[in-house]
Amino acid sequence: MTATQHVIFALVEDFTHVAFACAVDPLRIANLISGRPLYRWTYASLDGVTARSSDDTCVQVQHRFDSLPDCDRLFVLSGINMQTGDHPELLAALRRMDRFKETRIGALCSGSWILARGGFLNGREAAIHWEYHDGFIEEFPEVNLLRNVFVADARHPTASGGTATADLMLHLISEDHGHELSVAVADQMVYNAVREATAAQKVSLQSRNGMRNRHLSAAILRMKGSMDQPVSPTLIAKELGISARQLERLFGKYLNTSPKKYYMEMRLERARHLLVQTEMSIIDVAVACGFESPGHFSRVYRTAFGVTPMMQRHRLA
Repeated sequence: MTATQHVIFALVEDFTHVAFACAVDPLRIANLISGRPLYRWTYASLDGVTARSSDDTCVQVQHRFDSLPDCDRLFVLSGINMQTGDHPELLAALRRMDRFKETRIGALCSGSWILARGGFLNGREAAIHWEYHDGFIEEFPEVNLLRNVFVADARHPTASGGTATADLMLHLISEDHGHELSVAVADQMVYNAVREATAAQKVSLQSRNGMRNRHLSAAILRMKGSMDQPVSPTLIAKELGISARQLERLFGKYLNTSPKKYYMEMRLERARHLLVQTEMSIIDVAVACGFESPGHFSRVYRTAFGVTPMMQRHRLA
C-alpha cells in the first residue's frame, strides 16, 4: 500500500484522552520512520469546532459529524457518559458512509457501544473496555463481545481502550506496511510488550463490576495460585462449599465464560509473559503453567494464539 491513507477520528464529548494519544501517535511515528506520508488524520465532533476529553483537554477539529468527508478509515472514540446520548447525527453519517463508501469504520474504548447502537456490530465480534461488559451484553445480545484487547475485524475493528488502542494501531500498520515497520514504531514508543488481538483484558478483582462476589474472587485466586498444578473447577467449587453448577453460573454471569476456559486463558497468558519476558526454556514454561508435555503446550498455545511458543518468542523477543 503506497497511497496516503486518510483516517478520521470522530471524537464524542468526554472521550478518553489516553486512547486518543495511543491512536494518533503510532500513525505519526510511522510517517516519521518511513520518511513518507503513509497516513494523515483529521478530527470530527458534533459542532465541528472542538471536542473535549474527560480530562478536560480541548481538541480543535476539522469536521462536523453531519458533514464528514471521504476517508479510508474512521474511528469512533468516546469515553464516559456515551450511553446517555442517542448520537443521531454521528450514526446517520456513519450509515451513509457505510452504505456508499469503502470506508472501514471502527471504534476505540467505549466507542463500540455507539457502533453497536447503530447496528454495525450485529453478528460480529467486538471489544470494549471491561467496565462496560455487563451492560453491553445485556443491551446488545446480537454482538459477540470478546474479552480481547482488540478485535481486528476487517470491516469494523474495535479496541478496548487505553494502550489496547496502540496494539490495534500497530496491528493495522503491520497489515498496511509490514511487520518490520510496526515493530520499529513500537520501539520508538518504548512499547515492548505489544499484544495481539487474542490477548485478554486484565481486570482488577476489586475494580471489576460484580467481582466483589466472594466465591468468584476466591475461585480466581485459587486458580492463580495453582497454575503450575491446575486443579479441577469441581474441586475448587467443593473447597468453596458451593456446587460445580453454581460456580459455572458465577463465571457465566460475571465473566461471560466458563471456569475451565477462564483457567486455561489465565495459564496461557502467563505462558506468553514468560516466553516474552524471560529466558526460560519452552519446556520450563510449559511446566510452570501446568501443561503435561511440551507437545501438548505447543498445540494448545497455537490454537489460542495462532503461533507456536517458539514462534511467539521469535516475534516478540
